[in-house]
Amino acid sequence: MCGMLTSKETFPKAILLDRDGVINFDSPDYILSPEQWRPIPGSLEAIAKLTKAGISVAIISNQSAVGRGMLDDTTFQNIHSKMLLSIEALGGRIDHVSYCPHAPSDGCTCRKPLPGMVLEALLALKLSNEAQHVYMIGDSLRDMQAAWAANISGILVQSGYGDATDILAKARLHDPHIQSYPNLEAAVCSILKH
Repeated sequence: MCGMLTSKETFPKAILLDRDGVINFDSPDYILSPEQWRPIPGSLEAIAKLTKAGISVAIISNQSAVGRGMLDDTTFQNIHSKMLLSIEALGGRIDHVSYCPHAPSDGCTCRKPLPGMVLEALLALKLSNEAQHVYMIGDSLRDMQAAWAANISGILVQSGYGDATDILAKARLHDPHIQSYPNLEAAVCSILKH
């Protein structure tokens, strides 16, 4: 059974998703091959539900393993192809993908917690002036910080490999009413019941 999303926002026009720890299982050693990419149960179905409800979906993902030389662009694209085909097979659609290949020390403007990729996605989805109708779902504090920096609401999921209790406590220092769910499936269930 799902809880209700308690928010002043209206039904969302778009949901921005972090990838690792939200859509697929994450690893402290990175996802370095298509074989390592494994969806979290219910996540692909949740994306399909958003698509069927007419809500645009974008992926916003830090992928520093590319910039660190741990995987090449072809392998990275193969991982994404596997993900997109798996989503499409269930009736879902990803309308935009933004990823940052840079290492934390590169000084880029796109890597979360900076809002560069979020703003890029809003522009691509033609929602730059409707940020109040967009949610960012992530498993880390940097996901929430990127959302807040772009003036959109953040929703935490506890399916990543970090300390979910600590992440939620830190996020609540900024937003005492931030919503948190066990996984993407539960978050989407709440959004669609809103």
